[in-house]
Amino acid sequence: MEPEQSQVFRSGIVALAGRPNVGKSTLVNTILGRELSIVTPKAQTTRNRITAIHTMPEAQLVLHDTPGIHDPKTPLNRALVAIAAKTLEDADIILLITEPLEEIHREDLQIVDMIGKTRTPAVLALNKIDTVKPQALLPVIENFNRLERFEEIVPISALHGDGVTELVNILIRMLPPGPALFPEDEISDLPVRFFVAEIVREQITRMTGEEIPYKTSVVVESFKEESERILIHVDVHTERDSQKKILIGKGGRMIKQIGIAARKKIEDFLEAPVRLELFVKVTPNWTKNERMLREFGYM
Repeated sequence: MEPEQSQVFRSGIVALAGRPNVGKSTLVNTILGRELSIVTPKAQTTRNRITAIHTMPEAQLVLHDTPGIHDPKTPLNRALVAIAAKTLEDADIILLITEPLEEIHREDLQIVDMIGKTRTPAVLALNKIDTVKPQALLPVIENFNRLERFEEIVPISALHGDGVTELVNILIRMLPPGPALFPEDEISDLPVRFFVAEIVREQITRMTGEEIPYKTSVVVESFKEESERILIHVDVHTERDSQKKILIGKGGRMIKQIGIAARKKIEDFLEAPVRLELFVKVTPNWTKNERMLREFGYM
């Protein structure tokens, strides 16, 4: 009797594509079993390519959570779409995430065209199946099948975890054989400062109105590890004095609430006590200024 052959280890990059707010970040967090990407009800929350690393005994998935792909109207949004397009080109597998609509969304069709130009194998995750009746899914799946672009179509609920294990198993089977790309204990290749800034930006997004999150950039100016705690100085850039006043709030209450909530999440993330200092600055028209976009890391 021949000895059983050891299982081939597989690894590779999976690029997550989709319109804003279809659940890409929620799916990343569900696969990892912890919160890494910002999740809020507001669209266009993810601004950078978030690299999440999920290592299992048989494989390593390197998930690139991209900004939502949409029609860009400003230099900032054009930069975000460029990040997403470059991520698709570099991937071993493209995972398009969408939701069950009666007709395929125009921007989904644009993404399918982008996928076709890459010649990269693609999988469709039909998210938010918990929001529709099961009989409504079949026509949606048939619409996407007619496009003949996807190796697999998998109905899932990223929020509740339904279908996610099946999706991960399909992605593993499609990965090329090869060694792990990162050490098994790493969950991202991004620096700690990046996640600190993301946590602050998440709280700004949750606590302020429609305009403020889209006109705000968060920059960690200093990060000092001392014997008893970590001291973090963060600058919050916005475009106008009126936006600065909203962020600070009456008597400084808004920025204090943002700081308290962010500090708690940062302490949980770093597993250490933190002193967080937030400073709001006016940087006029930064979303339209390519030099500032480069300085803030969007280009």
